[in-house]
Amino acid sequence: MPTSGPADGSCHAEASVDLLLAPQEAWDVVMDWDRQSRWMLLTRVWATAQDGTGVGGGVAARTSVGGVGFTDHMVITHWDPPRECTVKHLGKIVRGTGTFTITPTATGSTFTWAEDVVPPLGRLGTLGWPVARPAFEAMMRLSLRRLAQEVHP
Repeated sequence: MPTSGPADGSCHAEASVDLLLAPQEAWDVVMDWDRQSRWMLLTRVWATAQDGTGVGGGVAARTSVGGVGFTDHMVITHWDPPRECTVKHLGKIVRGTGTFTITPTATGSTFTWAEDVVPPLGRLGTLGWPVARPAFEAMMRLSLRRLAQEVHP
């Protein structure tokens, strides 16, 4: 996997989890923005426009620890149920895109969460990405384990 995009300075992170859910069921669970608050680590998520559905739909995510954090405002730029949703991060702290992909498997679905982010701090942030990426992906994997535990208690 590439670690950065050449044109926009974005940096790639990705994690996947197998779910014992048919693709439409997996889509319905993953795209329930409010429900993401239960499994996405340190984050509260909610729809802001068009109920968070379709191209142009809005989503916000508040990530915080001990009251210190930031709100990530996003707009849906690609909507292909039950396969893929891409959001564009609109903030100053988090920029770039995030993509949720559901792929059918013999036993259900694989859910892949990919982020192509432009790190804060410009070139310094991009240079620091090889150090930050493992921690970022570990948090993604932990969130996906929480999702799997929620749908498969």
